[in-house]
Amino acid sequence: MPSTSLPPTGAEADAPASRAWVREYEHEVLGRLQRLTDLADAGGLDEAIALVADCVGSGGVVHAFGTGHSEAFAMEVAGRAGGLIPTNRVALRDAVLLGDHDVEELYGRPPLERDPAIADDLWATVPRQDGDLFVIASNSGVNGSVVGLALLAKEHGHRVIAVTSLEHTAAVQPKHPSGKRLSEVADVVVDNLAPYGDATLTSVGDIAVGAVSSLTSAYVAQLLTVGATQLLTGRGQEAPLYVSANVPGGDDHNHELENRYGDRIRRGA
Repeated sequence: MPSTSLPPTGAEADAPASRAWVREYEHEVLGRLQRLTDLADAGGLDEAIALVADCVGSGGVVHAFGTGHSEAFAMEVAGRAGGLIPTNRVALRDAVLLGDHDVEELYGRPPLERDPAIADDLWATVPRQDGDLFVIASNSGVNGSVVGLALLAKEHGHRVIAVTSLEHTAAVQPKHPSGKRLSEVADVVVDNLAPYGDATLTSVGDIAVGAVSSLTSAYVAQLLTVGATQLLTGRGQEAPLYVSANVPGGDDHNHELENRYGDRIRRGA
């Protein structure tokens, strides 16, 4: 009897005819990471690294801020294994948890991150001291909260590092009343190399997919941390670093160093 082919079912039926998108996305991601590696190797991050090392070496705290997906950048900077202990993550929800705003505002439309007025209330929650450094990440670099916080930091004498997409920020209008972009406020700007709109692949569907800013910004955060640690060590200074809390003795090590900074650093959820 002639064989009869049965129609594919389950995962077989869902399998795409081509998985070229895997390598396409790999190319987009790894290409950008390589460019950042080359930049760091050529000294292109040295100024930002020096600001971090100078802050930590003089007893200061690095305050990291990002909204939306850029909050992941702040989490890379503050409070993770292998990271610097004198770091503090600033988040929009601090205006609710530590300020007078209602939780419903976090889910409002337009998003709270676009409201320039929130920067003043958020600033009031930051346990800052002279000599502290602000590292602010925003892919677009134009929303009111990030520009506003950067302006307040500068106004109070703090240095600011911006991590942003220079391609994207140049293509959109600022949303802060000052008319400024984050890149125009900061002392040092690091380009996260994300394209306009963040997503990289147009071959998969009608709308681009495959965002890269979270990946490249996380890499930048780690390059700054490793670079600052190397610089401090080379100067003969201590680089106070976190050990994973999930290894024996990690909590004791971390708490001993955290206690040096008291309430200047916060480790909330």
